[in-house]
Amino acid sequence: VPSLRLSPPCPCRVSSVLNRDAKQFGKKHMFDASEETCWNSDQGTCQWVTLDFPHTVKVSQLHIQFQGGFSSRLCTLEGCRAGEELVKISDLYPQDINAMQISFATVFQVEETVLDKLKITFENSTDFFGRIVVYHLGVLGERL
Repeated sequence: VPSLRLSPPCPCRVSSVLNRDAKQFGKKHMFDASEETCWNSDQGTCQWVTLDFPHTVKVSQLHIQFQGGFSSRLCTLEGCRAGEELVKISDLYPQDINAMQISFATVFQVEETVLDKLKITFENSTDFFGRIVVYHLGVLGERL
């Protein structure tokens, strides 16, 4: 079964936006396929993104492209079915490549999990102030 891009379109929430400037740094920029735009969180520990899928899905891959120096050493994935509490799926350990590098992409094979909601928590930012910068977020899998 081929993997489909599951995100977007689906409702998405983020923990914060730098200076509350959603026009310049908002969540929509993670999904616009532009290398010029990004979601930029405000400072603080444990930034996160949640995706609410319109249909039940089986997630197989997660693609994240951070800006070097503004990535997360540890990402925790949680998910659940509609109406249930989030349950931990796995821990992911992205690499923080040289801060001079503009960005890097990481592809994670995720243990196939059936869910309606996915939460990615960026536990340990490489930025001193806890900011996270994501240029691209993609979730692949299949609709059930």
